Amino acid sequence: MKPTQILMDEHRVIEHVLDAMQLAADRLGQGDMIRPAFFINAALFIKNFADGCHHRKEEGVLFPALIDSGMPTQGSPVAVMLAEHEQARAFTREMKDAAEKWDKGDFSARPVVIHNALGYVALLRSHIQKEDKLLFPMADMGIKPHLREKVAAEFERIEVEETGAGTHEKYHALAEVLEKESQATI
Repeated sequence: MKPTQILMDEHRVIEHVLDAMQLAADRLGQGDMIRPAFFINAALFIKNFADGCHHRKEEGVLFPALIDSGMPTQGSPVAVMLAEHEQARAFTREMKDAAEKWDKGDFSARPVVIHNALGYVALLRSHIQKEDKLLFPMADMGIKPHLREKVAAEFERIEVEETGAGTHEKYHALAEVLEKESQATI
């Protein structure tokens, strides 16, 4: 399987969580009962799967391979993706911090949770589209053949050595839990 296909498959899992976050934030904004733990768990998914596994592959392997194949570092799609990863991390931190305050009884933190959850969702939806439609096709055509095998091997190493066996399964299950919880009535 092409390395970019692995990343696109991970995008589909992330999109399930984006849908769940959108629904939960919208429902919370309408006054429905959503647990603060939903957003804390969403931040856990983001930190450990979307960022800790998926973005690690992009930042540590794919983007350097693109640069080694001739893509410039400044003013390039890679620079845009890196900046968006940082913005996504900021939204996630703020959402998690506010959800933890809300969980401790500070109900004034709920609008901060909503704002950052929806900001993350909007950013990542756009980000995923750019990667799937622009960056990954560029990578498929532009990464030198000898580097493609190294990229695939490094993805596998990250899966096994850095994120740990069973990481995908664990966070796929969390994505399902978040999806169900966002739709549940209390």
